[in-house]
Amino acid sequence: MAKKYTPQYPMIWQKSDFFIKIFCSIPNVATGILLTTDNSAFVVDPGDGILRDLTKEIGPKEIKNISDVFISHGHHDHVGGLWSFLTYLSVMRRKTPLNIYFPKGCAEILSIYKAFNSVYGAELTYKINLIEINNTKAFSRKTVRITPFKVNHKEINADGTTELVPSLGFKFTYKGKSICYGGDTAYCDSLVKMSKGSDLAIIEAGATDGKASDLHMTMEEASKIGETAKEYFLVHVPVN
Repeated sequence: MAKKYTPQYPMIWQKSDFFIKIFCSIPNVATGILLTTDNSAFVVDPGDGILRDLTKEIGPKEIKNISDVFISHGHHDHVGGLWSFLTYLSVMRRKTPLNIYFPKGCAEILSIYKAFNSVYGAELTYKINLIEINNTKAFSRKTVRITPFKVNHKEINADGTTELVPSLGFKFTYKGKSICYGGDTAYCDSLVKMSKGSDLAIIEAGATDGKASDLHMTMEEASKIGETAKEYFLVHVPVN
């Protein structure tokens, strides 16, 4: 019988003041990631439970200092905690704007924002900047360089066909160190390119039957990519 790989969460990686913590990344349940430097704090994929995890990790004061949220795609296990996170910031009387970066055409983020603004817009204490990404042009936030890249993630329709969904990976570079986060994706050249030489690669291995597909990567595929980085984590592995 093949040995089962079971990720141990949380996963933590740190080089000097460049820090990332993956609270969890469980298919169909939740993904939640905190990335910080000495002067910045980002959330990546605020899945269900992100507010609880952030409160335990950094506390209410530091949560208010989170400046940017990065969304790989709109599936519920990656954005399910966004509503509570946005509400909490208003309850805590945040004053500074919050930037939300997401793939262009991601209907889930647009819908969450529209509904949230309809309910709380009149009493919101801070501005929410929605920033759609439709290219691979790098940009900087605080002292971190962010390079978005398109990945190949699909979903299964009711009739059994598959459909490509707007999806991104992100490479974060700070003081000469880099973290590549691929989000959810099948094997694709862009992830191979971005992972190679990274100080840390975070690679999904979500294939449920161990067979290559156009939905998720197998353990073998994910490991092959991860081994081109200096270190790597395998995430989004099915729990059974």
